[in-house]
Amino acid sequence: MKKDIFIERLKKYKLVAAVKEEKHLEKALNKSLSGIFLLTGNIGVIKRFVDFYRENGFLVFVHIEKIGGISFDQEGLQFIAHYVKPDGIITTKANLIKIAKKLNLITVQRCFLIDSDAFKNAVEITKEIQPDFVELMPALIPEMIEKFRKETNLPIITGGLLQNKEQMIRALASGAIAVSTGNPELWNVKL
Repeated sequence: MKKDIFIERLKKYKLVAAVKEEKHLEKALNKSLSGIFLLTGNIGVIKRFVDFYRENGFLVFVHIEKIGGISFDQEGLQFIAHYVKPDGIITTKANLIKIAKKLNLITVQRCFLIDSDAFKNAVEITKEIQPDFVELMPALIPEMIEKFRKETNLPIITGGLLQNKEQMIRALASGAIAVSTGNPELWNVKL
């Protein structure tokens, strides 16, 4: 199962490249990464981007809300699952997690922890919908990573605002299985 493959890669390579700009597509090649989070593109190019990474041996996840021309509904996800064929999706929307799971896509629920209410809501939602993974943002909140992990018992990937290896290590030590970063300079960091 692809989820198990991704977990094994996350254990081996603690870093996910969050590719936010088309000019960074090739910068992720030949790096020790567990996968690619695609946060760029549109309906006309996304399949080419996914195929490019899959041909280079990466697991690829498409952030649905970041891809222009894709609707955030069942038909949009069916298009992604059956035509684009990534390994999984990333989304902030609980209803898309439910649909994606039915389409056999690996699911990553992205949660922004901006205050205690956001934390509480994120815990409740993830307990209810049970995504395969949770991506907590920003990564600079190690105490909350540990607390979230204890309350949900879900694998945590964390990202956002990471600027150096020490911050990445602190996030991992707090219970994250991996970190994601859109900074190509950090894609070379060995964790």
